[in-house]
Amino acid sequence: MIDFQIETLIRHALAEDIGSGDVTTQAVIPEETRGSARIIAKEPLVVAGTQVAQRVFLLVDPSLRVELHRQDGSHTRPGEVILEVSGGVSTMLMAERTALNFLQRLSGIATLTRAFVDRVAGTSARIVDTRKTTPGWRRLEKAAVRAGGGCNHRFGLYDGVLIKDNHIAAVGGVGPAMAAIRWKIPHTLKIEVEVETLDQLAEAIAVGADTVLLDNMAPAVMAEAVRRAGGRLTLEASGGISLDNVKEVAETGVDLISVGALTHSARAVDISMEIEPVKG
Repeated sequence: MIDFQIETLIRHALAEDIGSGDVTTQAVIPEETRGSARIIAKEPLVVAGTQVAQRVFLLVDPSLRVELHRQDGSHTRPGEVILEVSGGVSTMLMAERTALNFLQRLSGIATLTRAFVDRVAGTSARIVDTRKTTPGWRRLEKAAVRAGGGCNHRFGLYDGVLIKDNHIAAVGGVGPAMAAIRWKIPHTLKIEVEVETLDQLAEAIAVGADTVLLDNMAPAVMAEAVRRAGGRLTLEASGGISLDNVKEVAETGVDLISVGALTHSARAVDISMEIEPVKG
């Protein structure tokens, strides 16, 4: 998971925080001070970002020993240790905030995703993410969605076709948009079309869309869309989905429910690091 792109992101985050040096730690903590630290969950959560946090510590100080106690996707209770670090106290403190920023943000996404997944349990609907991600963090945030039990939508504009309302408006309809793209993409790419009405759904079915995104439809209209589609294509519900209404949406029979809030509105969960210094 820690490839060049993620490594670069981590290095930028560390440079942003440490700059020319941690003036507080350098003044207060003797360089030879050794100890250990535990990163602990302070609330119930689903863990994500453990390998990134581990890499943060090792980039600051390769001599640190980092032991993972929880894997991504694991449920963690308050007081349980996510990872433990031992070695130089000063370098642990320099890495602390950056490591926690990644862990708290990504675990927040995984935790919120799990809440949505749990709400639709017993239905056939799958929870999927969107492209509403933090710039530069998309791969990490989509991995966090998977850790929470959700599924990934397309990663970018390059790996999936989604004809949206503005495409349709620009060319004058679903039919013209489909005609324009059908012979310009590889046969391996499926075509998804966004619709706002049942009439547009009928048009999308007629021109051979593989998937239809039902945009901001009321549950009763979604249920009728499911009936009219008759299993001929995949249906995705999107727009205005919350924990309060996601079960009702799932019960309409749609196949996918995309939730932008998974990545754009997830709360950073409460995780902290506690140092246990040892004389030396």
